[in-house]
Amino acid sequence: MTNGLKATVFIPVYNGENDHLEETLSALYRQQTKFEWDVLMTDSGSSDNSVAIIERFAEQYGNLRLIHLKKEDYSHGGTRQMAAEMAQGEYMVYLSQDAVPHNEHWLSEMVAPFEITDKIVAVLGRQKPRHYCFPAMKYDIKAVFGEQGAEDAITIWQRKDPAHQGQYTKESFYSDVCSAAPRKFLVETIGYRDVAYSEDYEYGKDVLDAGYFKAYNGRAVVEHSNDVRLSEYRKRIFDETYNVRINSGITTNVSILSLVNNSLKASIKDSLRIVSDRDYNWKRKLYWLAINPLFHIEKWRGIRLANKIELGTDISNYSLEKGD
Repeated sequence: MTNGLKATVFIPVYNGENDHLEETLSALYRQQTKFEWDVLMTDSGSSDNSVAIIERFAEQYGNLRLIHLKKEDYSHGGTRQMAAEMAQGEYMVYLSQDAVPHNEHWLSEMVAPFEITDKIVAVLGRQKPRHYCFPAMKYDIKAVFGEQGAEDAITIWQRKDPAHQGQYTKESFYSDVCSAAPRKFLVETIGYRDVAYSEDYEYGKDVLDAGYFKAYNGRAVVEHSNDVRLSEYRKRIFDETYNVRINSGITTNVSILSLVNNSLKASIKDSLRIVSDRDYNWKRKLYWLAINPLFHIEKWRGIRLANKIELGTDISNYSLEKGD
């Protein structure tokens, strides 16, 4: 451990004023731990009051360092690796600006699995969708994290089938919305790839392929679901799918018929859930029964386009991130 710091929490920021940034920092500074920790943040040229918010927390608590980046110099993988090289904590804990720690023990739970074995070099926290999240995303988040392990336990994952080497699987699933890794391991052994997107998928795959373990801690919870409008959803899905395609080298053709069938099946499945969902009153249920299928259509439109467009072409018209 360097300078007695157990953890460095890293948060990259871009226009976070209306994207839960203050809420995230407030929850972060309510953490109760038995160890010392600090915060490292980057801002990639925000045009809102993000920097002022960060500076206010830095002045109040004194353990926050802000690095200014040009927007074009930011990348999801490269910037997170840079943070590991600059940090002082024994462990790197990664958050996104809109991932709000759910309780005062979140940070302690994020580093707890490392005490089990030094083979654990990746910790995945649980994501809890916001109460107003649209059903297609809400049920997807619950399903993805539900299969990672129990909500009140730590689940250890490893690569058992050699045939899955180099593949994205349930075992290797990873998300830097809420994750942690040993800083020294990142710097000296396996770090983040310098990729524009899906750096977390790559890291999860790389460490399991190398024989290391991933831990899922269902008790390390953040409230997180993307505040994305229907008009933006196709572009967001395009970004995720297109960049996974680039990193994996795999193209999956999606026909119009598959788009229709997949959208219809998912909509029917969600509709049954919506009817029995106690989080919604009947007025809200009727609203989502009408609107939620449109999200599924946009999702599959994004997936189809991401697999159809020629790699290396200008994607600014199709991408939420590149078009921003």
